[in-house]
Amino acid sequence: MTFDPVFISSLTLVLTAFGGAFLAALWISLVVWTYRDIRARARDPLVKTLAALLVAIMNLPGVLVYLILRPPRTLEEEYQRTLEEEALLQALEDLPLCPGCERRVKEDWQVCPNCHTKLKKTCHNCSKFMELSWNLCPYCGTPAPGMRLESTSMDEALRGMKMNEDTGDVKVE
Repeated sequence: MTFDPVFISSLTLVLTAFGGAFLAALWISLVVWTYRDIRARARDPLVKTLAALLVAIMNLPGVLVYLILRPPRTLEEEYQRTLEEEALLQALEDLPLCPGCERRVKEDWQVCPNCHTKLKKTCHNCSKFMELSWNLCPYCGTPAPGMRLESTSMDEALRGMKMNEDTGDVKVE
C-alpha cells in the first residue's frame, strides 16, 4: 500500500477547510446566541453590544466570561417575580391588623381572638358590623347611640324619651 502525497495533502486541505468552516459557524452562532440571550436579559444597548463584542473577540473564553457576568434572570422572569411580590404584598396589606396585638384579623371578626380587643361594633338598628370610629351606620344611616345630631330640633331629640313623673327619671324607648 503506497501513500500518495498529493492525495494526503488534498485530504488534509479538505479536512482543514471543513474544520475551519465548522469553527467559523461555531464562532458566528456563539455571537448570535450571546446577543439574543443578552437582549432577553438587559435593556441597555451598550451592554448588549459589549456582550456580543466580548464573544466575537474572545470566542469560547468570551462565552465563559459572559456566562459568569450575565444577569441571572431574564427581563420576563424579573417582571413575573415583581408581579408575584406585589400580589403577595397586596394580599398581606389587605388583611387588617388588630390594634392591640398587631396580629392579622379577618374583616368579619368583632373581637380579636388573641388579645380580646374589640374590633367592630354592631349597629343597634340593622345589627351589621361597623368600625369603632364610625358615628353613623353606612348600611342603614342610623346614627350610633349617644352621638350628637347636628340638624335635629329639640322636639325630635326628645321624641323617643318619656319622663317618669313619680321619680323624675328619664326613660328611653
